[in-house]
Amino acid sequence: MNKILLLLAFLLVSLTCQAADPRFTVISVDTEHEELQLFLRDDAGKGFKRFDQLKTWLAARNKQLVFAMNAGMYHASYAPVGLFIQNTEQLTALNLADGWGNFFLKPNGIFLLSKSGPQVIESSEYPALARDVLLATQSGPLLLRNGVVHPAFKPDSNSRLKRNGVGVIGSKAIFVISEQPVNFYEMAIFFRDTLLCQDALYLDGSISGIYSVELNRNDATVDLGPIIGVVR
Repeated sequence: MNKILLLLAFLLVSLTCQAADPRFTVISVDTEHEELQLFLRDDAGKGFKRFDQLKTWLAARNKQLVFAMNAGMYHASYAPVGLFIQNTEQLTALNLADGWGNFFLKPNGIFLLSKSGPQVIESSEYPALARDVLLATQSGPLLLRNGVVHPAFKPDSNSRLKRNGVGVIGSKAIFVISEQPVNFYEMAIFFRDTLLCQDALYLDGSISGIYSVELNRNDATVDLGPIIGVVR
């Protein structure tokens, strides 16, 4: 009985929500103890697009979705713009091309989970680290690399949107969504100075949303491409 109570207490604290700044909601996932997965399409090749559809699909397999967030930029077809690896399977390739838009604001980056834990890396670093990757999603721009803010970000930028991103500290993946419009610089500084992340990646803006059992929240505003989530 005591072991069961300890296990339940552990599960409650291993996925934690923080409110260090009212502009942001923060969810920390301990990847050593939580099952973090990427999702795109079901077994029939149909995109999930909404958290509810993913939740229903998982429930039919006796699994519970406890947290989810949009996980990177996608084309009109909902296919990822860059690298996407789900359950060790690469569905789309690394994209090092130049182009227009936030994804191509170099340096861009990749959030990945390997047997060594979670990482945020610059995209060109990926080939040397590709072995043993369990999941990966590419997006851009990088918010932070080794504690340095992306050189294109301006503190007084008036480009303000609802945004979301991910950082890492040890075995923890730190997911952040803004609750009011913010610019890139403000988000990067929040990751660095408040959450103490050295590496963080922007995932997307305006379409950003989360699903959280703990927060009783299900943002369902637009259809999504890649989704990242915690499953129990």
